[in-house]
Order: sequence, then C-alpha cells, then structure tokens
Amino acid sequence: MTPPHRLRVPAPSAPPLTGHLPFADAPGVPDPIEVTSRWLTRGGRPWFPVSGEFHYSRCPAGEWEEELLKMKAGGVTAVASYVIWIHHEEVEGRVRFDGNLDLRRFAELCARHGLDFIPRIGPWVHAEVRGGGLPDWLLARPCTPRTDDPAYLEPVRHWYAAVAEQLRGLDRAHGGPVVAIQIENELYDQPGHLLTLKRLAQELGLSAPLWTSTAWGGVRLPPDELLPLYGGYPEAFWTEADGGWPDTCRKHFFFTHHRDDEGIGADLRPTAVRDADPAALTDRFPWATCELGGGMAVAYHRRPRVDPADIGALALTKIGCGSVWQGSYMFHGGTNPAGELTTLQESHATGYPNDLPVLTYDFQAPLGEYGQYRPSYHELRLQHLLLADFGHRIAAMESVLPERAPTDQHDRNTLRWAVRGDGTSGFLFVTNHQPHEPLPDHPDTTFSVELPGTAAPLTLPSTPVTVPSGAYFCWPLRLDVAGLRLDWATAQPVCTVDAEGRTVLVLAAIDGIAPEFALRSDTLTSVSTPSGDIAQLGDRTLITGLRPGTDALVEVDTVDGGRAGLLVLDAATARTLYRGAAWGAERLVLCAGGVVFDEVADEVRVHSPSPEPSFAVLPAPGRAPVVAGADVHTTEDGVFTRYTVPAGPGPDVSDARVTRLRAAGPAPEPVTGVMGRASAPADQHFGTTAAEYRVDVPEDLPAGTLLRVHWTGDVARAHVGDTLIADQFHAGRAWDIGLDRLPAGAPRAEGLRLRVLPRHTDARVYVPEGAGDGAVAAVERAEWITVRSWSVRAG
Repeated sequence: MTPPHRLRVPAPSAPPLTGHLPFADAPGVPDPIEVTSRWLTRGGRPWFPVSGEFHYSRCPAGEWEEELLKMKAGGVTAVASYVIWIHHEEVEGRVRFDGNLDLRRFAELCARHGLDFIPRIGPWVHAEVRGGGLPDWLLARPCTPRTDDPAYLEPVRHWYAAVAEQLRGLDRAHGGPVVAIQIENELYDQPGHLLTLKRLAQELGLSAPLWTSTAWGGVRLPPDELLPLYGGYPEAFWTEADGGWPDTCRKHFFFTHHRDDEGIGADLRPTAVRDADPAALTDRFPWATCELGGGMAVAYHRRPRVDPADIGALALTKIGCGSVWQGSYMFHGGTNPAGELTTLQESHATGYPNDLPVLTYDFQAPLGEYGQYRPSYHELRLQHLLLADFGHRIAAMESVLPERAPTDQHDRNTLRWAVRGDGTSGFLFVTNHQPHEPLPDHPDTTFSVELPGTAAPLTLPSTPVTVPSGAYFCWPLRLDVAGLRLDWATAQPVCTVDAEGRTVLVLAAIDGIAPEFALRSDTLTSVSTPSGDIAQLGDRTLITGLRPGTDALVEVDTVDGGRAGLLVLDAATARTLYRGAAWGAERLVLCAGGVVFDEVADEVRVHSPSPEPSFAVLPAPGRAPVVAGADVHTTEDGVFTRYTVPAGPGPDVSDARVTRLRAAGPAPEPVTGVMGRASAPADQHFGTTAAEYRVDVPEDLPAGTLLRVHWTGDVARAHVGDTLIADQFHAGRAWDIGLDRLPAGAPRAEGLRLRVLPRHTDARVYVPEGAGDGAVAAVERAEWITVRSWSVRAG
C-alpha cells in the first residue's frame, strides 16, 4: 500500500501586521475596508473579494445591466474595468462620456445591483488597445509618456480630471461602489511616477480605500503606497509563434508561494528589474490578484486555445497557494469600438509587438463577446460560491505546502497538493490538470494532515482512491456546519442554504472519486442517508457509497439542537447550480442555461437556448413561480422542485442559408512586423483574394440570436454593406456573430457578407493542434443560435 501524502500544518504564525499601510476608508462607512499584511478586512472580518474584468466601452450600453447581473450570478462581487483614454478622447479636446462611453452610468449600475466597482484609470492601460490607450494626438507630442515629464503630466491631469468628474459622488464617503482604483498598468521601473499619478488623482478628487498597481515583472513600487496585485494565465498570445507552452504559464499549475509572473507583458518589458525585493511586498501585503486568466486573446502570430479546465484549475490552484483576492481577466469579452480616425486595436502599425483583430476582444472569456455562457463560467462559479460562504475563513488561513512538493516545473509525476489551515480547520487542494501535457492518474492516494491541537492526524479517505488525470478539487477538513463537525469529505464544498429548518451544505462530487464523509460522532444525535452505508470508525461516523444526485441528502440532527444536511450533487449537476435571492428568500437554482437574480425588479430571469427551459429550486417557494404567458409544469427532482416552461414558438437552432459568391485566390504572401513576428494581412486582400459568402438574414429572427459560423482559413471578416461588424483569426473555434449588433437601420434583406482569407503555408503562425487546415478558406456551415430570456416572478 502506498504511504499517505503527509503534511503538518503549523500553529498560526504571529498575527498579521495591521495599521502599517496608509490605506483608509471613508469615515463612518458601515463596513470599513482595511488591509493587513496577510488578508483584507471589511466590516471587521476577513474579506475575500472576487473581481471580474468587463470593459464597458467594449459593450453596447443597452446590454450592460443584464451582463452585470450575469457576472453577479457567477459569483463576481467587484467589477473591474479599464477606463481607456483613446476610447473617450480620440480627438483632442473632445472627451466623450456618452452612449457606450458613459462611465458614470456603468458605475451606477454596479451600485444598483450591489456590485463594487474598480476603475483602472491608466493613463496607459495596455488592454490590447491602440497605443496602450494613449491617444494618437498625445503620442505625437514632444513628450516622454509614462514619466514625470511635465509635457506628459499636463494632458494626464485633464484626463484624470474628466474621470474624477464622472465618478464624483460615487466614492465610499457618499455610499458609492468604488472600492479600489488602479494607477497605470504594468509599469515596473518607475515607482516615482506611480506615486505622482496617485497624488494627482487624489488631488483631483478621486477617492477609494484601496489604491492598486499591477505587480508582475519584478515591479518596484513606491513604498506602501499601492496595493500590489498579481496575475497568471494558462496560455499566452504575447510569446513567440514557435516558443511552445511558456514556462511562465506552466508554473501556475503548481502550488507555490512565489507570487510574481515574469511572463505577463514581457514582450513590452525588454529587461527585468534586477534590484526589486519580493520580500518587501510579500511581508507587508496580502496575496491579491487582478489578472487570473479567464481566457486568452489571440494575436495573428499566436492563437492559443484555452479549455474550461485550464481556467478552473489555475484559479483553484491560486486559492490553494494563498490568494485572498481572486481577480479574473477577462470575465466578460467585448468588441472594440469603431474609431473615428483609426481602428483601435493593438497592432504592428502602432509599433506594438502583436497584431490583434480589428474588432473582437472575446478573450475566450467565461461570458463571451455577446454575453455567451461558456463552460468556464460554470467552472469559476462553483469556486466563487465556495468563497461567498467560506471566503472569510479561507482568507485567514495560511497556505502550507508538503515537504515533497514538486520543485521542477517539468515534474509531471509528483502529486500537486496543498492545505490552507487556521489552526483548527482547513481545506485540502489538489491539482492534477495542466494544459497541453496531461498529468497521470495517481492511484492508491491518501492524505495525512496534522492540524494543531489534534490528538492524531486526519488520514483521509478511509480507503485509498485514484486521483484521476485532469481532476482538480478542494476537500474540507474539520468544517463546522450548523453544529455538525465534518472532519473530512471527498467532495468539494460549494455553498449552504437553509431548507425546511435545516442548514444544508451542498458539495460537488469529483468524477472518478467516490464521496465519503467522516462526521464527528460526538456532534450528532442521528444521521440518515438515502443510499450508501453508515459505519463507525473510532470517534467518527463514516458515510460511504452515497450516490450523488439531487436526492443525495444526508440528514443530521446535532447534539446542540441543530439540523444539518449534506447534499452531494454529481459533478455535472453541480455546475448548473446558482444561488441568489429569489421570491423572498435565498434559494438554490439548478439550470442548464443562465440565471440572473434581479432583486431590483424582484424577478429571476432564465436565459436558455432551449425552447423548453426548466429549472429546479431549493427551497421551493410556497407557490409555483409565474412565467408570463406560460403555464409552468411542476415536478419533483430529488429534494428540489423542478419547473418546466412549455415549448414556445421556433427552434433554438436552425441552419443558416449560406451562398458562396467567390472562391479564394492565392494566400497573401507572409509579412513580418515588429520583433520579427508575422503581421496580419493588409485590408486590400479582403477585396481581391478572400473567399466571399452571403448569409441570408431572416426578418423574423428574435432578439438574442447569434450566427455561429464553422469555417477554415486564416482571417475572416463579416460586413453589412461597407460596415465591418465582426472578425476573427482562425484557431479552430466556431465564430459567433451577434445579430443584435447589426448597424442601426441596416436592411436585413442585403444579408451578411463573410470574407475569408487562406493562410500561406510559410506564415509563421501558431494554431492549436487539431485546428484544421488554414490553407483552405471556406465557410463549411452556419446556424442561427437563439437564446431566449424568461422572466420568472413569485406565484
């Protein structure tokens, strides 16, 4: 028998430093935000924020509110957004905050729905935007950007003043949502300039309890003035086409206490800072993040594909490493606005190392460019639900690594695991997934975790299990639930809910690992299970053989009169779980589509591509909820009550009529741009060499319809008349085009024109394995995907 993996969790170290940083919340706020050296606090208790990036200027304003509610339902508590200068002031002296640029309205919508807001105000933001966000007219001036050059600071002052005016009254002192402000971005060697920018922003009226800075790349920050935020991505578009999977991405699938990522933005940072002292930051600041990869952009020369498990495994690993702030970039994809003078994407034409698509900034994000729900959204929501219930406890837990933790980033055989503990309880984290290079199964696995003050280590599970290749999870250790002590479970905690007087802990089973629960016998008076076996193991009551599902509720009565429950959902069902305020109470909702909880409108909205959506609720409301114009059918689904809306008119998927108008000519000759990287084909090739297709657009397509195009080639663009409405670089993914984004008044009768260029066989371009033949430019098929929305109100 293989010996257990052992780890000793030491007694808690000395209390964190407090009061050593000059961060201060507004006087008199009911939930003051503070920063210790190991975690953040809010209202006097540890606080574990979950932030997600969503660029308002890359999304139509009419869609903001619903997309923010999707983010909130996904467990995001704070919305971060670059405030992109060139989007607002492309023409010097004409600063626009109208329409899709209405920063104030976006921040107010965050506040309306209980979301914090984090503006990342630049001036330079990168964001894969032209000039890093600095307007062309500024770059044409005789000044040195991103320094204290007075000729640069003078227009920056005007920009900051405009932003400050938009956010006036939305600070914490006035009950507003702004909890943090980021200064600049990825500026690693100018601490004095960062301090100048912070002081300038404060002078002009910007206010927040937290002032932040990105901290990767060996950063030097002004001492104690900016909260360092870190990042990590599963893949990278900014490396070389032939460079393989970067080690700077590989490292994020190991448990480590090294916070920095030397790879992010390295193509814009030619030399590393040699005299930076990481301990100067790690000893005084908690481990907070703002850019954990929610996906990845594609550049012309390098087009990585990111799978949902890549995103989920990286994020969970960071929690195990010690993160106390999970920040995803991007959480919601977007579309670059059409510039008045130029296109606004990063490109070789502006001296930047990468050619990006003209319009799409989808980023393969959990919520796509058009608000599409992606599997990664469900992966992250599962973790965010855990943090909503237990984040205040996890934040104060220290990360401990086993003595045999792998030290070689190419070690694929040593099991990767860690524990976060606070002296009495904890969570055990395992990551057996990484992109590109599968990790092996780990048979005969058990763990021995010694917690302070315990007579003997916890050895779990009771019989060895195989940790499957691709698995990643966390298990609870000595977790209290309504007076019940759960010593361990081989299923991942998700959230709690009160149902019929019982506090129910929902857990997600791990594919390939049977659920097992060890309950402290002296904390319970009775226990019952719908399946499996109950046995005594010393001072523990052991439950094995439970079949996960909506009926897998273990009911426990505790010695102190409490009533607890353990509900174990199978892995797939757990990823359909939402929690939110609905019909007068906190409820769980199972739905294969999307769910938003609109407390302001007092309704739940279900988004689904199915013409007959269904959702299950726990606890069920007293009367069946009402869907306008439909008789809801009610059935039992285990301990849930399921409601099904009868099928409405029209299919959810229908074939689009596609006509080829012109075959492709020879592929354009490869062109090399900045840093010797391949450049995107010039515009004129789309008029001479591209294959061209017409897609008929039916007049009766409902709102929310996407055109999903399956294609091969190199670069594709979609036009209505002469207006470019969508584009994509080929990486083996289907191409979605939102019909709601058609130009106002565009006659649908003229249809869409799709132009597809073939890729030259000599082009130095990386595409994922299995992406298909880029040398053939063809639209293979297309279909209309209709996602409908149902308003569900109390019965």
